[in-house]
Amino acid sequence: MRVRRPLLQVLWAVALLTTGARDAAAVLTIRITQGTEGAQPIAIVPFAVNGALPVDVAEVVAADLARTGRFAPIPESDLPARPAEASQVDFGDWRKLGTENLVVGRVRPEGSAYSVEFHLLDVFKGQQLAGYAIPARNDTLRRAAHKVADLIYEKLTGERGAFATRVAYVTESRGATGNRRYSLEVADSDGASPHTVLESGQPILSPAWSPDGRRIAYVSFEDGGSAVYVQDLASGRRERVASFEGINSAPAWSPDGTRLALTLSRDGNPDVYVLDIATRQLLRLTDNPAIDTEPNWAPDGGSLVFTSDRGGKPQIYRVASGGGAARRITFEGDYNARAVHSPDGKRVAMIHGARGSYRIGLLDLDTGAMRVLTETRLDESPSFSPNGSMVLYASGGRGGTLEAVSVDGRVRQRLSVSSGTVREPAWSPFLD
Repeated sequence: MRVRRPLLQVLWAVALLTTGARDAAAVLTIRITQGTEGAQPIAIVPFAVNGALPVDVAEVVAADLARTGRFAPIPESDLPARPAEASQVDFGDWRKLGTENLVVGRVRPEGSAYSVEFHLLDVFKGQQLAGYAIPARNDTLRRAAHKVADLIYEKLTGERGAFATRVAYVTESRGATGNRRYSLEVADSDGASPHTVLESGQPILSPAWSPDGRRIAYVSFEDGGSAVYVQDLASGRRERVASFEGINSAPAWSPDGTRLALTLSRDGNPDVYVLDIATRQLLRLTDNPAIDTEPNWAPDGGSLVFTSDRGGKPQIYRVASGGGAARRITFEGDYNARAVHSPDGKRVAMIHGARGSYRIGLLDLDTGAMRVLTETRLDESPSFSPNGSMVLYASGGRGGTLEAVSVDGRVRQRLSVSSGTVREPAWSPFLD
């Protein structure tokens, strides 16, 4: 294998610089950094409840909607009343606030469980837009609140909400003796309820969600070299699926969940392969003296994009999922890498390098137009939200945080942990 060019350096630099674990699950905190101007006012009345609950449902709903930058929940202190049902609403009081929409609801005990009931109201028309009851338990009450936010968001925007999804990420911290610790974490989309999937003294890379959201594939260096594992989140059971000599990296699930695209150097050079998970059969997709890596499937399963330096510098290429000639699809900038398809397959997000900066670019596959979404100088690991409205990515090198930007570039969020660094974000699919 010829060891040359920046791309191979990137493969191993990422392995050494990213990810991390800690003694307890790393909690993400999220704040909006851009995009609240012009947000639509909405009133979320505290949900009526008998007794105390482990989760303030209305607070979670309001925070979800606020994070989109499209809604501005009215402060609780400014609410003129506390109705729990549509029949209790005096629309005249609410029209004075200048808000178009109002959410009222209650959490009703049902034995050892709950029914989370809410109504979305059009204030100026004086009518109900939506009303649902969602079953929940103590341990699923926060998820029920996210579902409420999803339903409200979809009704008001026409776009499916993604609040009841999860994000995976890797953290790096130093233990009491100064040694580095790495952890693969999974949390709600708002950073709450983090769960540690794996802790290690060696790097963890490239978490990738299965299409059903039940498993995560990732790269671990726990045995000294790289190996690809698939882990079931509910049971914790995991399986090593690729540990060939050389590089085993960049797993990406096929849309049907039966195969993984991988980068392997088992035959002497980093190339893209497809692994049938059940049979362990390998299909080699690329065979080129260059470095081919970071595959990602199109949503229809018919093709993949990948990074290659076969033209002299890293650029994005496309190849049919059954193999064949690869075609270059990026031409702007001197560096394009780690491409991921949008859920509708119309766009590809990537790391776009130009004039010494590495930002998140968005390529329209029909027109070939590239749009740069970020303004920072060192961004990596883009991942689309399952509704395609946001791109989650890591930013800032060693002092990194996670950031999210809307596909129109208007709304930005920052997600950070209290200590250490956070890397390798991956947004889950819808979890219905």
